[in-house]
Amino acid sequence: MTSRQKAILFLIVDFITAAIVWFLFYIYRIKTVEHTEVVFKGNFYTGLIALPFFWILLYTIQGTYHNIKENYRLKTIKHTLYGTLMGCILIFFAFVLNDYVSVYTQFYTLLLVFIGLHFTITLIPRFIFTTIYVKRIHKGIIGFDTIIIGGSNRALEVLEDINSLKQKSGYNFIGYVNINGTDTLLSDKLPYLGHIDNIHDILKNNKVERAIIALESSDHERLKGIITELAPYDIKISTIPDAYDILAGQLKMNSIFGALLLDVTPSIMPDWQFSTKRLIDIGVSLIALIVLIPFYITVGIIVKTTSKGPVFFTQERIGKHGKKFNIIKFRTMVQNAEKNGPQLSSSEDKRITGIGKFLRKTRFDEFPQFWNVLIGDMSLVGPRPERQYYIDKIAAKDPQYLYLHKVRPGITSWGQVKFGYAENVEQMVQRMKYDLLYIRNMSLALDFKIMFYTIAIIFKGAGK
Repeated sequence: MTSRQKAILFLIVDFITAAIVWFLFYIYRIKTVEHTEVVFKGNFYTGLIALPFFWILLYTIQGTYHNIKENYRLKTIKHTLYGTLMGCILIFFAFVLNDYVSVYTQFYTLLLVFIGLHFTITLIPRFIFTTIYVKRIHKGIIGFDTIIIGGSNRALEVLEDINSLKQKSGYNFIGYVNINGTDTLLSDKLPYLGHIDNIHDILKNNKVERAIIALESSDHERLKGIITELAPYDIKISTIPDAYDILAGQLKMNSIFGALLLDVTPSIMPDWQFSTKRLIDIGVSLIALIVLIPFYITVGIIVKTTSKGPVFFTQERIGKHGKKFNIIKFRTMVQNAEKNGPQLSSSEDKRITGIGKFLRKTRFDEFPQFWNVLIGDMSLVGPRPERQYYIDKIAAKDPQYLYLHKVRPGITSWGQVKFGYAENVEQMVQRMKYDLLYIRNMSLALDFKIMFYTIAIIFKGAGK
């Protein structure tokens, strides 16, 4: 079962259990508070329909369905308890607090019963599914396709330590990647996938979910380089404990299945903020696409009538985890502006049309990208997506650029606010530093700050 399928299963079960909880709590409330025959009135059916959707929304914001393949039993209990307490209190104040009670203390009893019912009934199926899943991992029936990078004594020790665990750790080793060209200790243990210089081809040709970098403690610089090379991919990266001193603050202990490794974490943003960020993206972009219809029509007519060519400009860009997508913008340049090959624009670029200068100054040319946000290619806030042609040039100067592919690209970014459009590769490298800073400090508060500054630029027409 894939992570997506498991998330869908959890969602369906949560929806059903939420309806069951409301049904049982409604009966309990009628029997213990009103002391009358149970009659299902309008508010019962309203709750039966609305509350399961409320719970699904709450769990989504909480991050319950994010990265669900990494779930374990203690995490399941913790998520269920936190979600139950928050949701039950909100529902209690919205639906129950106005009920008539003969003794005020009955409210406390009702709340405790509601919390107990919801926590128990929600946790049971979740716990059963998670237990089955974890046991299948411990038995080695399922696991995460993993590669070991390295072939020296260090790599052999890591492999033997993991394989010696009484219970399987979830690592399904599919092979190893050589580093020095002379490592042979793993040759009779695992399939040889290739050299580290060909890591991109190796990852494209194999389904890899995890990578363990097994280097000697003296290989600090090489470790940083390998982590940078792996950055664009949706791979969980682990290192051996000796590497902790190098990336202090970027590592956390991995104790999910007992493997003695340290996980490299790309950001400090918690799951609930990631989920909330995506919900905000969907809500804002959907509203913008509807409300701005007159704006799109007006600008479209002006673009079409003032220069030859289509209204919209589309171009292939590279997004999260290296995924290709077509970005959409209002056309601000003459048709066939890049007939001589990729070329960045400048403030005095003669290819920019009259209306194009205004659209760029106000950032109105970016507004069609709300569609890219809605379908999940982009976010409202994130590093600006680039073409592969320029990614190669930037990465040649500073490989850290590949870290930007850890998150969805955005309509606006910290680099865009602080630096604006780049006119050459050197400026793109300078702008990248702001976006790297954003990723290291990602939070909803920072997103709102960036959006505030972006709105100010739009009204001032101060875009560069």
